[in-house]
Amino acid sequence: MPAGTYLHLDEGLEERFQCAPGPGGWRYTSARPDGVRVDLVVDARWRQIRVEILGPEWWVRGGVTGPELAWVRAAGETGTEHAERASGFVTGSPGFLVAVARSLELDEGGQADVRLVQLSGSSLSALTTLWRWRLAGTSTYETETGPLPVSGYEVTDLATGEVEELHLAGDVVLAAPGIELTDLESPPNLG
Repeated sequence: MPAGTYLHLDEGLEERFQCAPGPGGWRYTSARPDGVRVDLVVDARWRQIRVEILGPEWWVRGGVTGPELAWVRAAGETGTEHAERASGFVTGSPGFLVAVARSLELDEGGQADVRLVQLSGSSLSALTTLWRWRLAGTSTYETETGPLPVSGYEVTDLATGEVEELHLAGDVVLAAPGIELTDLESPPNLG
């Protein structure tokens, strides 16, 4: 079960995480010192079936229900329900990058356009975005525990044309814009 720390470079905040495959999918949990906590559960097809993001004042709970993403966003106990035709959420937490990339099951050189709901800021405001994900290639590195395949993705925001790169090893983000993996206590799950 990988556990470790990501550093959010823009904010200078650490995100302490752990993730593990489960009987029907995968789970990622994390906490930051600013009070933001994430609990992300995906099914065997890497669909985000249960998502909970808790901030100091706002929270979001939701998941994929058929072709739609449904969620409740609130400050306090009473929330507002929302739904959007989207494949899942994306936030500053690297766990969501893993879930989206793995759900696409791209072959090398393959690409797919993905509609996502981006949650941002302390109010967890939602914006529907369209991103193009391309699996640029996979390299294998020798490590003490055996070969480690690292997949490189090019992610294009289709609204702005901005292209970013990210690198995944199984269920751990090794590098992404604004994210640095600073500690990893056990190897990633590669299955």
